[in-house]
Amino acid sequence: MGLQEMIEALYGFSRLHVGRKRVPQSDSIHTEVLVADGIFTCGRNQTREGHRYLKKIVRAASFALHRIGSLRKYLDTTSTERLVHAFVSSRLEYCNSLLYGLPAKEILKLQRIQNSAARMVTRCSKHPPITPILQQLHWLPIRERITYKVALLTYKTLHDMAPMYIADLLAQYQPSRSLHSSTQCLLRRPPPSRTTHYGDRSFAASAPTIWNDLPMSIRSETSLDSFKTALKTHLFVNCFC
Repeated sequence: MGLQEMIEALYGFSRLHVGRKRVPQSDSIHTEVLVADGIFTCGRNQTREGHRYLKKIVRAASFALHRIGSLRKYLDTTSTERLVHAFVSSRLEYCNSLLYGLPAKEILKLQRIQNSAARMVTRCSKHPPITPILQQLHWLPIRERITYKVALLTYKTLHDMAPMYIADLLAQYQPSRSLHSSTQCLLRRPPPSRTTHYGDRSFAASAPTIWNDLPMSIRSETSLDSFKTALKTHLFVNCFC
């Protein structure tokens, strides 16, 4: 079912008029924080729309990386890294929690951009393995960055630092009888989704999965800054050590 059919089925109209003027429909919505494609998070067309969303990110990040590369010989390492963070990493991390659960071949498209950026900063050729370079820069790979973003949003939600509509998606785990797990700051996992390709990618499903897998020492952090530090260290150690 396409966007047009969804609108007609949900709201019973295919055209919207304000006064005498007709408001045209669009396949995407633009806000100050997100450009969301019409069917990116629902329906069987999610994979196609996800590909289009990733293509936009890759195109923008590649263009920015190319422009920085043309100036690299005039820049020192610190200045290059700052430019990469400002114009490349920012695009790779833009609403990247939406990318949770995508196939590895899709995440690889973004990882290649990050790898190229890391080689540019360190002036390494394309032949040495990328893992030591990322470790040297203390950069988390793309998949771990996505996990970091989901976990961070979960922490903010549980500590009243997120909108109520996000908080309504999560529930604390409450066992029917007194158990040791009742004091572990766990979240209740939703029932298995029938839509295996995209249901498990939703925040309501991904947040409990990621949160419950974190060590208790991280889940129980009392300040946002200490949580960020402990979370990044945990993901970094698991990835590189």
